[in-house]
Amino acid sequence: MLKSYFLNPNVLPAFHQEKQIFSEPLTWRYPNPPAEEEPHFPPNFELRVPTPAESVSVLCGENTVRVEAKKDLMGIGKPVLASDVTLGGFTLFYTPSPLGSIVRGRDLSINIQCHYQRKHDVSSGALKPDWSSYIDSKESEDSLSLSLQLMSDDWQFPRPVNEFLLGDMMKFEASVKQLHHTPLRVNVESCVATVVPNPDATPRYGFLFNSGCLLDSKLTGSSSRFLPRTHDDKLQFEVEAFRFEHDEGGMLYITCSLRAVAATAPISATDKACSFSNGWREASGNHRACSCCDSDCGHVDGILGKTSTHLRQNALIGPIVVKESSQMKNL
Repeated sequence: MLKSYFLNPNVLPAFHQEKQIFSEPLTWRYPNPPAEEEPHFPPNFELRVPTPAESVSVLCGENTVRVEAKKDLMGIGKPVLASDVTLGGFTLFYTPSPLGSIVRGRDLSINIQCHYQRKHDVSSGALKPDWSSYIDSKESEDSLSLSLQLMSDDWQFPRPVNEFLLGDMMKFEASVKQLHHTPLRVNVESCVATVVPNPDATPRYGFLFNSGCLLDSKLTGSSSRFLPRTHDDKLQFEVEAFRFEHDEGGMLYITCSLRAVAATAPISATDKACSFSNGWREASGNHRACSCCDSDCGHVDGILGKTSTHLRQNALIGPIVVKESSQMKNL
């Protein structure tokens, strides 16, 4: 027999409640973020220095060349795909396939060379060497470098900034470098200043011309001059800083024509470095070569042979900014 129980809503069970009382006020705040720990490095840590992979070998035969490459072409323990390696002529190319939008390698090219000992058997008409000097050689074009740069006040280093005040001395050094035993001497044939990198633009000021005559000191009374020459492959000169009239920017571009001659060639009217100070003075001491600076010293192209034009080069420096000193601004 089932019995039913019904709760009387007017009669509720009694619950015992009690208010908690704190002796001190309850305070709460957000905890501080955890402090960052200092990174710990292993003791005596050294960055690994890459070593040559030595993964390509070449066998040079009389009619064939055999090239073998290891799967670990880069020497990092990761084999490359054979389809990424090709041989074109005497160069082995590796072009890694992209991994989606990224790559984990870089293009690589390995030049392959074979060197053979060659012997000549001559029964008649023995071979005679045809010697020509470096100056007359066509290869001189590739191994010769003429340059012009601004130098620091002590002439020890290239000048890091191209800014001057009016009256400062701008120090230039022309030099020639060659990969050959034949000594060369560098000369500065002409220099012109413009406000744009174009030597034919106007306004323009030619302060050095006539095959090595520095006329600025004679024309303006400045202290511009060639320094005494101490090395054949270097030539130093200084020009007092100037600006063009009505040019507020004070911008200059200097274009000079440089020329290299054999160091054994004599100082002459067309190969000299002359400046004016109570008379013309040549940087190497041969002052008679400057006697034509007030007239026409001429211009000789073929003095060094058929390829002499390869020994002449134009050099551009700029922009050079020449500012007024604070004393001049207050005048």
